[in-house]
Amino acid sequence: QVHLVESGGGLVQAGGSLRLSCAASGTILRINGMGWYRQAPGKQRELVAWVTSGGNTNYADSVKGRFTISRDNAKNTVYLQMNSLGAEDTAVYYCNAYVRSIGSMLSYDYWGQGTQVTVSS
Repeated sequence: QVHLVESGGGLVQAGGSLRLSCAASGTILRINGMGWYRQAPGKQRELVAWVTSGGNTNYADSVKGRFTISRDNAKNTVYLQMNSLGAEDTAVYYCNAYVRSIGSMLSYDYWGQGTQVTVSS
């Protein structure tokens, strides 16, 4: 079993910054990729940023230049540094990891419980 625990959400003024963290724990053999999704009220969940085990990154166009994803493989942790936040960034942010567990031949998606980010204008 794999668990993802997020932290770092909260209320911030427009133009401000927040840093999200997500730590994976459990019977982990290998984390192939980790990233962040978000879901705003009335909208579908969307990919925000993703980082592979090799460090390659991918960002949604709406956050390029403002958000930075990073990963500490030794700690099984992924971070999302969010700068220049705007009201459009208000959402629940979910951590996602594609994990191969010990004893498994396959990798599966795991999700965190979500952390609220609210940007006030």
